[in-house]
Amino acid sequence: MHTIIIVPPLSEGPNEHLKIAPGERIVFGRQAPADNLVLAHDGVSRYAGEITAQGVFWTLSNHSADQTYVVENPEGAGEHVKVAPGRLDAPVPFEFSRVILPAAGDLLSFDVWAPRHSYGSRRGAPGAPVTAPAFSLDRSTRYFAVLAALCEPRLRGAPHAPLPTIDQVVERLRPTWPAAGRSSVSWNIDYLAVKLRLRPDPDTAPEGRRAHGKKESLVSLALRFDLVREDDLLVLAHDRAEAGR
Repeated sequence: MHTIIIVPPLSEGPNEHLKIAPGERIVFGRQAPADNLVLAHDGVSRYAGEITAQGVFWTLSNHSADQTYVVENPEGAGEHVKVAPGRLDAPVPFEFSRVILPAAGDLLSFDVWAPRHSYGSRRGAPGAPVTAPAFSLDRSTRYFAVLAALCEPRLRGAPHAPLPTIDQVVERLRPTWPAAGRSSVSWNIDYLAVKLRLRPDPDTAPEGRRAHGKKESLVSLALRFDLVREDDLLVLAHDRAEAGR
């Protein structure tokens, strides 16, 4: 049974997808063999690399002598893996991936799906003590709505988007929090920095950039550890009742 699906560039449907089972490989490149992935571009090596199915995940081999390949998680707000020239069987953990190849000034890409990812139960053994969560966040609070508003641009598919300003966060939260203002949003950002144990040293922060640095640290942490996911943006919905602290 296949576990990995490769979606070629400009694919028009499932009939053009390439499917491989554990232990099977797909070669990609300008002169890839029949039934493999041909990338018809002069800037791509004849045999640029290989994808190997490994159960519910896959590995990428980079046969290029001088080009690094990048594997992005389109749903991960900037999450990516770099595969250096000559690297063999680099594991890729993402369920949905986009492989990006530099090609003579262009960037070519194709998608790889690993739809059979499995997850264990989150419940511990009967009678076992409950493990304290690494980051305790209450999704019904105003501080979480502030964090969601900060993360929103990058969760919406723009992983390198600039962070919203305090004023933009205020405007974003007004429909669900009419009393939101600069001071209350800034207070919640300071509270989050303490709650998530981010304490930038005010003596080393450049003047006028402390707030931005704090926001950047919060968003980086939240997205790296999935503290805020795209589903959590529902807290910003206009028809949501006002969040209470």
